[in-house]
Amino acid sequence: MGTPSGPATLTTAERAIDARFRAILARLPRRGPAGWLTEFAVFGLKQAWACVFGGAMLAVIFAAHLWYPEVALIARNDFLTLAAVVIQIAMVAGRLETLRELRVVVLFHLVGTAMELFKTHIGSWSYAPDGVLRLGAVPLFSGFMYAAVGSYMVRVNRLFDLRFVRYPRRWVTAVVAAAIYANFFTNHYVRDVRWLLIAVVALVFGRCVMQFRIFRFRWRMPLLLAFLLVAVFIWLAENIATWSHAWLYPSQVGGWHPVSATKLASWFLLMIISVVLVTWISPPQPPDDGSPAAAVDADLAELPPQDVAMGLGGHGRHER
Repeated sequence: MGTPSGPATLTTAERAIDARFRAILARLPRRGPAGWLTEFAVFGLKQAWACVFGGAMLAVIFAAHLWYPEVALIARNDFLTLAAVVIQIAMVAGRLETLRELRVVVLFHLVGTAMELFKTHIGSWSYAPDGVLRLGAVPLFSGFMYAAVGSYMVRVNRLFDLRFVRYPRRWVTAVVAAAIYANFFTNHYVRDVRWLLIAVVALVFGRCVMQFRIFRFRWRMPLLLAFLLVAVFIWLAENIATWSHAWLYPSQVGGWHPVSATKLASWFLLMIISVVLVTWISPPQPPDDGSPAAAVDADLAELPPQDVAMGLGGHGRHER
């Protein structure tokens, strides 16, 4: 992500990858089905790249469930924790995350671990009791799963050059996020107000439109829809993780079944906490031209392929 005073910037490694891919993609047709297919393919590639931390974590959890030996030098939970540490180090060493971004990822880790300690204590879900790298009933790898969400959020911002029209005041979003986080704890003792909080989120963010660049086009989407789509993908990942016995809900202990779709409400609310944490290091940026309209960038259409490949001519914001 960018600095508080500027737009998101690609890391050094990402700039090299971006230049190479643009050089290839610039030769593809601009119009018709081939042009749309190019946009769709780039969208998928960028999303996969943004998910590299979470994808690597999920792959390790899945593989450990299938192939980790029953008799091993270290417990499976400890192996998952060590693997998560290696992934995080590789992200920074490979310049896929900056040290500034690491701060918000660590904050995700701490916020998530605090929730894990409480939720496992009251029996909302449980982990296998093996291993020594744990806090009470919570293996330390659990915090990295929240960190994976943080990593996705900071990476997707710069990869898609996100811009926002009518973004609410940040202090308002911070108050809403604090209320959501508190409800995750208090709903076990007083009335659960998550549906009221969802209504508040709709009121606060309902007018906000997110703009994002894929390759040649800048698209727009209601921010609430973006929250919902990310929540759906987290829910799908949660199903893979519980199937792999990374953790289990009480109803799954006797036999695995898909996580209830009602959990989407929790993940939707988690998106608000995630966004507020990310805006701590990268305040939402308005559109360059102040217009909410989605359009093909005319100046990009006029550039020669070699300039497009290097991200020049007004589209090199990641080069700043």
